[in-house]
Amino acid sequence: MSRHLLLLLWLFAFAAHAQPYPTKPIRWVVVAPAGSSLDVIARAMQDRLKDNLGQAVVIENKPQAGGTLGTNEVAKSAPDGYTWLMSYNGPLSFGPHLYPKLPYQPLRDLQPVMVTTSQPNVIAANTQFPANSMRDMVALLKASPGKYNFASVGNGSSSHLTMEYIKAVTQTYAVHIPFNGSPPAMMATLSGETQLMASVPTAVAPQVKQGRLKYLAVTSAHRYALLPDVPTVAESGLPELKGFEALAWNGVLVPAGTPRAVVDRINSALNAALQEPAVKDRLKAAGLEPVGGTPEQFTQLIQDESNKWAPIIKRSGARID
Repeated sequence: MSRHLLLLLWLFAFAAHAQPYPTKPIRWVVVAPAGSSLDVIARAMQDRLKDNLGQAVVIENKPQAGGTLGTNEVAKSAPDGYTWLMSYNGPLSFGPHLYPKLPYQPLRDLQPVMVTTSQPNVIAANTQFPANSMRDMVALLKASPGKYNFASVGNGSSSHLTMEYIKAVTQTYAVHIPFNGSPPAMMATLSGETQLMASVPTAVAPQVKQGRLKYLAVTSAHRYALLPDVPTVAESGLPELKGFEALAWNGVLVPAGTPRAVVDRINSALNAALQEPAVKDRLKAAGLEPVGGTPEQFTQLIQDESNKWAPIIKRSGARID
């Protein structure tokens, strides 16, 4: 082969390699079902991302195995920026402590790009539950260990572990009754089979409006903008609950090894989409607060949350095979 032909081939390969990202459609794996909050976030941003990046962003829902299946699939994908992951605290910070055979390590196998949104849980109670505040709830649980039950949307979920966190720091005991998703957990709390539950506000709000449940607190560090009259857990005044915070958060990641220039391009497009008024309005309607930020901030969040929840999960005995 002549030197001239070799030079042409090298120049062609270099030009192809140097093409600005992206040059083809992007696959976005969302580890939650259609209609879920994660799905709402991705679909709210989808058209804005297409306009910014000049390529279609195709959403694929993979909710199986608590989101760990889709998270692992993206972790094992080519690090070229064409496979994105929308995941949340479950597979990223809880999973390593819940699954004894988790096939990925979040911060080894994935590159965080940006936190998209966060939201608190609310602590809600059946209207017949004697307590109307966190202070009263803690007093009841201390006085009668095991008398009261709390529902969750699943073992190892944020709904479950938020209550385990409260139990751990207040040294109280209530019986955990896990359900498969929000509807049956809600029905159990409405019927009185369980007396308490931690849940995302959008699931609880309609029942409170109808007088079928009552709020005790929100789990954010500061009052939740969409429920400004509901006190935080920390506002209970109990010293053991000072500084309490338990948020449900989510964000976008790509496979580890993705070039930094590509990560920054994705981050820029995501941040821009998150600032669009129409996107903000759609997220607000779903009870979600936009966050945004840098890859480093998201990386730190995953690590901090993993460290925070590890002892809570261990104490609860929660395990998922």
